[in-house]
Amino acid sequence: MSETRKAPAGWLATHTPGIFFEDNPVGRMKKELWEASDEEIDRILAEYGIPAPVEWGKPGAYIQTTIRHQLLEERKKCDFVIIPVGCTENHGLHTVSAVDTLFVSQIAEAVRRYMKARLDLPVALSLPPLNFGAHPYHHYGMPGTVPVRENIVKEMLIDVMLGLWNDGYRKQLILNNHGHLWVLESAVQEFQKRYQLPGIFRVLDWHRAVREFFYTKERGGVWNTDFVHAEEAETSLMLLLNPEMVDMDYAVNTQGKGYLPEGHFDKSVDPYRRPSRWSEGEGHFAIELAATPEGVVGHAADAEAWKAKRPLAAILRYLTLFIQDVMEAFPAGHLPPVEEVTLRTEEELAPFLKEPMSEGWRPVYALPAIGQRG
Repeated sequence: MSETRKAPAGWLATHTPGIFFEDNPVGRMKKELWEASDEEIDRILAEYGIPAPVEWGKPGAYIQTTIRHQLLEERKKCDFVIIPVGCTENHGLHTVSAVDTLFVSQIAEAVRRYMKARLDLPVALSLPPLNFGAHPYHHYGMPGTVPVRENIVKEMLIDVMLGLWNDGYRKQLILNNHGHLWVLESAVQEFQKRYQLPGIFRVLDWHRAVREFFYTKERGGVWNTDFVHAEEAETSLMLLLNPEMVDMDYAVNTQGKGYLPEGHFDKSVDPYRRPSRWSEGEGHFAIELAATPEGVVGHAADAEAWKAKRPLAAILRYLTLFIQDVMEAFPAGHLPPVEEVTLRTEEELAPFLKEPMSEGWRPVYALPAIGQRG
């Protein structure tokens, strides 16, 4: 394994079949990173402080680890919060079960470091409210994987979103790496149906956001196999971000077992634009315990740290762009118009939209009919 190996020439092919970048700020940003030299990618990662150990216990890194008066001063500059969510899931004998939680936390931390130091936008981070997540049916039964019931995950996130909104963080991004996206989407929808509050609320599967950077070699990428679970891509990311938590002597290559021809269901980051996402069905393939009891779905033994650099650079740049766009449209303390994005009136919400603890402010928990189910 070599962490300094250069990407093959094919990586820079901008006209590879299947590669398309829209002519808008997001597409142009992706194209620029696709064509960037290895040296430029290294420079970008250095700007974000990548690699760096997870900062869960670092003073000032998260809302929960920042002195309160300092936190309030930062929020007056930037009221955007990233909520990383993870899980406890078997990722093979060669690495740890916190992989998904580590990735989203370290990505969020890197964005905060960069935006605070270089753009004077101190984005807030919440400690991961989910270290145990929901799981699709085919994960059940795997030792080392600890599924939580979907309604519990959903209600937990709704309560977290409401508590952060009450504290003035009304632009919220739930950052995900794990296979429970449909639950997170449901949480955001239920949050708005139940509480009718103005704000920016988004769920993002980070790897799906930069799926082009996980394309296999025949499509112009560097990967031998498609992104699935604990395989070449995730293990490469761990080798770059948390090498002390990887033992490549135990890394193996596996193959899942499907019963239908390829083409109906997509892979984990939706690289092929197939009719259904992987999560939109069960029964057409064997459960993990039967087909891949190793806890790996794909070629973990092919992992190399250098392969993870470009997708990481892409998601860091993308998140920076998204947060800048949100904060430009709605600077700190400003929100979308109440009567255009909710069914409530501006008059009704006026006391709840004030700065927390200021004169006339009321906590969101005092809203009429709060918590009622539709």
